[in-house]
Amino acid sequence: MPLYKLEDFDQNYRQTFDGDDVKGLGLYTEGGVRVGAIADALVDQNGRFRYLVVDTSFDSVSKKILLPIGLSRINYRAKTVYVDGLGREQVERLPEYREDIVVNEDFEERVRSVYRPATSNVEYDGQTYSYQQEPAFYQLNDQYHQNFRLYEERLIASKSRIKSGEVALGKHIETQTARVTVPIQKERVVIERVPPTASGTIIDPQEVKFHEGEVARIEVYEEKPQIHKETFVREEVRVKKVVDRKNVEAQDTIRREELDINTAGDLRVDDSTENRPGSV
Repeated sequence: MPLYKLEDFDQNYRQTFDGDDVKGLGLYTEGGVRVGAIADALVDQNGRFRYLVVDTSFDSVSKKILLPIGLSRINYRAKTVYVDGLGREQVERLPEYREDIVVNEDFEERVRSVYRPATSNVEYDGQTYSYQQEPAFYQLNDQYHQNFRLYEERLIASKSRIKSGEVALGKHIETQTARVTVPIQKERVVIERVPPTASGTIIDPQEVKFHEGEVARIEVYEEKPQIHKETFVREEVRVKKVVDRKNVEAQDTIRREELDINTAGDLRVDDSTENRPGSV
């Protein structure tokens, strides 16, 4: 079964593990002795962790080795990987891992033979061997080395602006007949002939001068109406927009996944919830 480097198998593996990265984590024994650091990880064709590539600095020994994933315990919070039982003698006996080598079945068996306890009854057969035959090397993959996500639904409120209508203003002309009254004056001449006041009075002929032609002039006037039109502002129309605000409430049923832990036997399970969203 071919094995792949972590980034060769999944270039976005950090997103897959919610930003956690096993590379660079320090490797320590359960007694707190530093063995080295994690340089990479090897996964199978299904993406399951099989080995950690450890850059050892154990006393005077310095080389890269493979550590079966089941023999480790990863603590991403502490940025530490713990291993139980790895000593200098094992590091010296392990085959050196290099970037240019192909990890085939024979190389894996050389690695397993160093970690395999003397009491093991596994007889290696390259044609039939599977990882399930030695669960101590690989079964802890599900327990310590895979992250899965608990989902919950939330109601997200957003707004969109849509056109609900429009108002168009225009002008048109209406006509009507208007009447206006203007008082005017017109002069006329009234000629009255009345008897003389000095009737019977004799006038000296020499005092009387007879003549022809115009003897009086009176100018007569009349008023004529002059009608014209003037334009003036009758009314002003102001157009503006105002925004009416109100709160719209909506409700729906949302779901959230919770973790169910089932145990069998006399086990102690530490369920750390201090950093879980919603924990108190």
